[in-house]
Amino acid sequence: MFTKKRKLGSVISSIKAGEKAEVTKKVEDKDILLYLGLSDDANPIYIQHDYAARTPFKKPIVPQLMINGFVNATVSTHLPGPGSSIISQTLEYPKPLYHYGTLHLSLEVTEVDEKKHSVLIKVSGNDSEGDCVIRGELTVCPPYPWKPVTQDAGTFENF
Repeated sequence: MFTKKRKLGSVISSIKAGEKAEVTKKVEDKDILLYLGLSDDANPIYIQHDYAARTPFKKPIVPQLMINGFVNATVSTHLPGPGSSIISQTLEYPKPLYHYGTLHLSLEVTEVDEKKHSVLIKVSGNDSEGDCVIRGELTVCPPYPWKPVTQDAGTFENF
């Protein structure tokens, strides 16, 4: 795992406003159970059908932080890609995403600030009916280019 270089995402000098990434994710029971097990979140609105049926939601919903995880994964894998780090985020969840729902995520670079080494990314996500389930923006630090091992004494490319 640590023996070879991994491909990095887009470095700041190659990112342009208007670049987009779109991802579709179908949320299955296994995804929700893995999230709930990892987070130790036992909110009944996420897993109890009898409780959820008595709420305005009518059925269990996908945890909003889990939806945020899909956004983070899209940043890490697509835009700007591996090596990126989210600096700040402002996100809203206007409607719930329900179990077995499909999330259509769209991320678009709206600003590039080379001096601050950051990009502003607009986030929007809809369910299969076209209803907005997440929207907002992220400030992201794109990956830094690889440094050769010989540039700094005592450094290794994989650490």
